[in-house]
Formats: sequence, structure tokens, C-alpha cells
Amino acid sequence: MIAIVDYKAGNLTSVQLACRALGCEAVVTSDPQQILAAERVIFPGVGAAGAAMQHLTSMNLVNVLRDVANKGTPFLGICLGTQILLEFSEEDGGTPTLGILPGRVPRFQPTDRRDKVPQIGWNQVHQIRKHPLLEGIEDDSEFYFVHSYYPAPATPDLTIGTTDYAGITFSCMLGRANIAATQFHPEKSGRIGLKLLNNFLHWNPSR
Repeated sequence: MIAIVDYKAGNLTSVQLACRALGCEAVVTSDPQQILAAERVIFPGVGAAGAAMQHLTSMNLVNVLRDVANKGTPFLGICLGTQILLEFSEEDGGTPTLGILPGRVPRFQPTDRRDKVPQIGWNQVHQIRKHPLLEGIEDDSEFYFVHSYYPAPATPDLTIGTTDYAGITFSCMLGRANIAATQFHPEKSGRIGLKLLNNFLHWNPSR
């Protein structure tokens, strides 16, 4: 069973429909036992870090997600779900987050008026290192982004792919071991995005 974590952060149906298009039924759930028992976990989200952490805490999902990550279950974070995997977000006046991966989440500070925040639209992903989720996807392929904050992992070895925006190069895909996370939305990125999701659905991190 594939669990899509429901923590009132939005965009869950799009991820579920993308999985269905790939021939895989995924369950949208906030049940801790279902999430712990899942063969794979997808942690998506659209919204704000502060409210998301409040929901995760009230739903008793904080330690559940940490346990899922620690026990080796294939785990995919998407957009807000990616940011919350890190230790701290600047959003909402500063929000301590899950700390599953080391790093912070700053806000874009563009110096060029043409660089709008949030970033909304397609942008290239530069592949920094090989990863099973990128198999069959060409370097500099374009994915769809919607965000005002971005992941800044604490160590460069966590970065899988980068994107250039608002005068900086930031980590848009990161991970280690059984954890992978994308700032972009694969479920909204057409054929290329479905390819990445399909790679996740067949990913065996123990190999």
C-alpha cells in the first residue's frame, strides 16, 4: 500500500490521480498505523510551514513520519512536504520543522524586479548526481514550481538537483538513503513528472 500523508496541506488529490495514471492506487490517509505500515510514503503539500507543523502535531504524525524515514520505507517529499523535512523554515516568523534532513528553508530575496516571488512556472532541473528517481530523465529537463521558500540543505551531499532562480542556485531535489524530496511538483509536470513518480513507485533504496 502506498500512503499519501493527509495533514490538511492541500494538493493531495493531484498526487493520488498521478499515481492512478501510473496504474497504482494510493491511499490518502492521516491514520498513523496506515502510514507506518505502508510500503511507500508520499509527503506532499501546498500551504504554509507553521500551519502544517501545527496540523502534524495535533494529528500525532510528527514521530510517525520520523519513524517511517528511520525504518527505511521509500519516502518522497513534494513542495511543502520537502521543506518540512528540514530542520527550520523562515516562514511564519520562523518554524521548527521535522529535522529528518539537516538544513533550513529561507525565503527568496530577489534583487531584480523581474524575479517574482513566489516562483510560479516551469524551470530547469540541473542534475548534480545520479539518482534512481532521475533514471530516464534528461539533464536540464523542466518541472513545474510554485514556491516562495526553498530548501537549503546543511551539506552538499544531500543535493540531487538544482535550479536557478532569483539570483541564486538552490537545491530543488535532495535526499539520502530511502528519502527523496522535490521542491517542484512532479504530479503537475506532465510526462517528465510522471516518469519521476513512476521511478519512485519502483525504487528499492536497499539496492
